[in-house]
Amino acid sequence: MSSEDAGHPHDLQSLQFPPVADSEPVDQTHLTDSSDEEDLDDEARDTFGSMPTMEAGAGHNRGRRTSVSAESIQPSANPNYVRKAIPKTSEQRERIRLAVQNNFLFKNFDEEQYQDVVNAMEEKRVPANTTVIEQGAVGDFFYIVESGSLDCFISKDNATPHKVTEYSAGGSFGELALMYNAPRAATLITTSESVLWALDRVTFRSILMENTSRKRRMYESFLEEVPLLRSLEPYERHKIADALESVYFDDGEEVVKEGDVGDTFYMVESGQAIAYKNGPDGAKQQVYRYEKGGYFGELALLNDSPRAATVVAVGRLKCATLGKKAFTRLLGPVREILNRNSENYEGSK
Repeated sequence: MSSEDAGHPHDLQSLQFPPVADSEPVDQTHLTDSSDEEDLDDEARDTFGSMPTMEAGAGHNRGRRTSVSAESIQPSANPNYVRKAIPKTSEQRERIRLAVQNNFLFKNFDEEQYQDVVNAMEEKRVPANTTVIEQGAVGDFFYIVESGSLDCFISKDNATPHKVTEYSAGGSFGELALMYNAPRAATLITTSESVLWALDRVTFRSILMENTSRKRRMYESFLEEVPLLRSLEPYERHKIADALESVYFDDGEEVVKEGDVGDTFYMVESGQAIAYKNGPDGAKQQVYRYEKGGYFGELALLNDSPRAATVVAVGRLKCATLGKKAFTRLLGPVREILNRNSENYEGSK
């Protein structure tokens, strides 16, 4: 971008960001197998369909499905990595947490993983008229805007940059640079004094790899205790573990509601839940109590039918979930068991 377009902006490098730690040589590897690529593409489009994709590259073709490639960083690649814990106020932590959990890259993080990312964020106070990221440059940081505002410009075919959107408090950008080895797709310039929270790529990937490994071990241990899945081979449970996402419910909160469309399968990780059905007189009738290892929600997915019962949390409830596509793809080997079990009760176990 020319000085006329940017108004002689400062360069963010002059603000003395800490250098990004060197990782091992770049190895282009697929982060998702082919069966998951379509889902990831759809999620990305849903999240960024109305915005410029910061890291996709100026020539990115949205209509073409491509593999997801990025630097391969194993948990042992940076043995000197130390988890960061930067002091923050409660208000700052909450704002960061909300921005992070609304980002599709972080959507599978559990509560502890969110805290790791929030703890590692570093505050950057940026003067007005400062270039934070520049189109074509290497992307090393993910940013969350705490205060201030930024304009986003894109230049195509070396033409004069034009403004495409703006960011303000609560916004976030630069996340895909943490996953893709690609240049910045746009230039962002502060239009007022701004406070940003920054997370460098190596820190993020260290957290991601460590937490992914921890999550996998936790889920595999849990799945071994689920009677339904004991007949599966270890590699089959491994694939299920990688696809699971934890969700939490408070005491008395409805997990599923009788008559609703169902698109999720639930397994109880901790806590309890009770299933109710509406009786002929309209009164609720308890039909089942779920504890650790219990599961529900399969009927709607097996039969493409509405939810057969209402399930309510008893105390704090944590469930491991599978979406409909993953349920169909990964639980094929136990489908016969699911069908047989579903015949043992009317509408609920």
